[in-house]
Amino acid sequence: MSFFLPTDVAVASTGMVAATKVQALVHSVAMRVYTSADPIGVQVGGAIKNVLAVATGACDGLGMGHNARAALITRGLAEITRLGMALGADPLTFMGMAGIGDLVLTCTGDLSRNRQLGMHVAGGADPAAYLAAQRAVAEGFSTAAAAYDLSRKRGVEMPITEQVYHVLHRGRPLLEAARALLERGSKHELHGIRGPGGA
Repeated sequence: MSFFLPTDVAVASTGMVAATKVQALVHSVAMRVYTSADPIGVQVGGAIKNVLAVATGACDGLGMGHNARAALITRGLAEITRLGMALGADPLTFMGMAGIGDLVLTCTGDLSRNRQLGMHVAGGADPAAYLAAQRAVAEGFSTAAAAYDLSRKRGVEMPITEQVYHVLHRGRPLLEAARALLERGSKHELHGIRGPGGA
């Protein structure tokens, strides 16, 4: 049996017509393609995971441990879900490949440019100077500013995204940003995601 690297992806379109056509063209043993009727959710997941990967890279660069990494990814998923819902996405989209799947890969993969940005910031690098010296693009840098602005306009609570924005674009010291997250008041786990118990 030959060696190959299997992967799964999601392809989305309104009404599913285009998504189904792409699935038929691309799906294979090594490339499993799942269809979605939620292009908004797929786009939100694909964008905000880059911001969270910067945060996770910084967390790992500071040596905060695996529990802190898991917490960032999990609470990051809550931020993605809150913003997605505010924009009309199906919250179940974020349980799939464009949500938790892409988020875990980008936050933990050694080839993740956004994770590398966070790790270098933790090592003392200036974000803009670091990126200027790279050939590849770390999308989380620009996305952090856009997501921060959008969350404020929509009234969506995104504390991790907010701190990443302040570190990358406003020069907030990384440890100060980490402390701001850790000292936040206690919340219900589903805060902002569902009903009275999670409001």
